[in-house]
Order: sequence, then structure tokens, then C-alpha cells
Amino acid sequence: MRINSRAVALVSIAALVASACSSSATPSPVATTTVTAAPTPVVTPVVTPVATAKPCTVGVSWNNYAEERWAKWDEPAIQKALTKGGAKYISNDAKSSADTQLSNVDALINQGANVVIILAQDGVAIEPAVKKALAAGVPVIAYDRLINDPGTFYITFNNVLVGNLQAAALLKVKSSGNFVVIKGNKADANADFLRSGMVQAGLPDVGQSTATLKNVGETYTDNWDPANAQTEMEQFLTKNNNKIDIAFVENDGMAGGVIAALKSQGLAGTVPVSGQDGDAAALNRIALGTQTVDVWKDARMLGDAAGQAAVELCAGTALASITTDNYGPAKPFTTAGMTFNSILLTPDAITQANLQDVLTANWIDKATLCKDVKAGTVAVCG
Repeated sequence: MRINSRAVALVSIAALVASACSSSATPSPVATTTVTAAPTPVVTPVVTPVATAKPCTVGVSWNNYAEERWAKWDEPAIQKALTKGGAKYISNDAKSSADTQLSNVDALINQGANVVIILAQDGVAIEPAVKKALAAGVPVIAYDRLINDPGTFYITFNNVLVGNLQAAALLKVKSSGNFVVIKGNKADANADFLRSGMVQAGLPDVGQSTATLKNVGETYTDNWDPANAQTEMEQFLTKNNNKIDIAFVENDGMAGGVIAALKSQGLAGTVPVSGQDGDAAALNRIALGTQTVDVWKDARMLGDAAGQAAVELCAGTALASITTDNYGPAKPFTTAGMTFNSILLTPDAITQANLQDVLTANWIDKATLCKDVKAGTVAVCG
């Protein structure tokens, strides 16, 4: 039998090393330790993610929860998206008080909100609370209304397009005469976005007139309040001896107030009136013929997009990298020299010609839509 001299040499070296470390040690335990230690790190990556999974609580600060659409459409859509993403929902209501909303945002963070969605009563007044939240590492979503801080993520419908659709629909019906503009809350940037869209559609700018379109009244309306809008319209009617031909009104609630003022003078249905939001009462007025156009913003889409974005922010996604299903990725939106990461959804103009769209979408039922509508006057009502 031949003995391998190289093998003998290796064994001899191993023996010398072992005896230098311990006079009683043998090579066998060393070999065993080396073999069994190797698999240990493999277990760690499997356990760690489960142990460090971050909970997600999303707080929503409503400016005025009493407004129809928030409870009916927006909130359920936000909650559904959060539940799907494994997040918890908490909220509070500022009841149209900018001061209350400042403390409400703090309260949400103190309750453990990892992300805050703010429907701002005043996009400027809310800034201190926003800066405080961002400094604490809590991302902020500016919901439906702009907040003057580019550190927020802005989710809304394209409000310039809303104003464009409103004005285009009214000017299609009546392209000349005396007009008034009933705008929303001055502290809400949407009021000016809508007005700029009207200019794009051919309406003279603030304080201006043309040879065919004369501006006889224009005003902002505190809190978008229907009662305030009614008073404003009554004053414009009195000032102009009822000679108002077109009323460019920025939302449905205010349109209701304006139409009430027109009705008291026997003018409802003869003066074209605009609105937006898809309120049930407004859609019924479209069918009745007292409101000309309602720019429908399907709030279910807006709430869903915001809920998805909140879950992504909880997971640490950067503002510019927000994606969302169905609504596309974040895109830059620039206004007043500031650029925001944003998602802008597309609205639809609803007139008598396409009322079927809101029925098909299960936004409203036929009985509500067609209440008091005379048979044969509107196709969708029969």
C-alpha cells in the first residue's frame, strides 16, 4: 500500500496547530464547528421583515364634514383603499374653522397618524400645521384643495378644466348678455383655478367685458356657502334690475342658492347656471332644467387615489415616485412659482344630453334624478 506523502504532511501540520492551541484539543471539534456554523445566517432574512413590519395609520382632517359629498363619497372611498392596503383610518372635523383645523392636524399626529390627508379650509392658514407635520416625518396629502407647501402631495381633479367645462357649457347655450360670476372661498386656490378655466373657454377675465359679454357682478363666497351665494345673487339682481343673462357659479351648493334667488324673481330655468360636484340635488336640477351643467367629479376615484397614495407614503415611497392603480404616477404641477408632486383626475360635464352617464355609474338612482320631472321632457327620465 502506497502512502501519500502530501497527505501525511498535512496531517502533521494540523496536529501541530491543534497542540499549540490546547494540549487536550483534537482536530475533530474544530472541523465540526466550521461545518455547522455556516447555515446560521440563512435564517435571519426570513424572520427580520416580519418583526419590523411598520403599522400604518392615516389621519384625515376634514374642513367641513357636513358638506354632502365628503361623508357620502370621499370618506368611504378613502377607507376602502386604506383597508385594502392594511392601514387604519382616523379623522376629525374642523367645521369650517381654519383655527380648529390647525389643532386638529396636531391631534391626528398625537393619535399616531403616520400620514395626514388634509382637506384644507384655508390653504395658507394651515401651513404651520403642515410644516410641523413634515418636520416630524409625517407626509401630508393636500386633498382636493391646494396647500401652499410643495412638500405636500397634491391630489385633486383638474380644476382649471372644471372651470373651462362650466363656462363652455353656458356659453354654448347663451353667448352674449350680462353675466355674473359667483366664486368660491377666496382662501381656496380652487376658486381661482376655476375662474382661469372659464377664461380659457372664452369668458372675459375678472373685471373685464367684451362687446357681447358684460360683467355686471363678480364675488368670492365665504366657505362656498349656499346661503351666502343666494344673498349675493339677490344683490346682483337688484343692482341690475333683474337683467342678468348668465350665472357662472363655481359649485353645486352655491348653484342651489343662486337658483333660489332666480326663482324668487321668476327667472329660474331662463338664466343658464353652472355648478360642479355631482350633488344629487344639482343633477335633479339638470333634469328639471333650472341648472344647465354640473361638472361631475367622481369623488370615489379621488378618495381611492388618496388612500392608495397614503399607503405608499406609509411604506416610505418618495412623493415623486407615487404610482397608484388606475390614476397613473405622480406628475409635476406648477402654480404661483411652486411645483408640486400631484395626481390630477379628469372631470366630466353633465347636461341633460348625457344624464345617463351618472345613472350608469350608480352615482344616483333614477327616482332621485327624475323627481318632479315632467314626463317626456328628458329622455333619461322617460
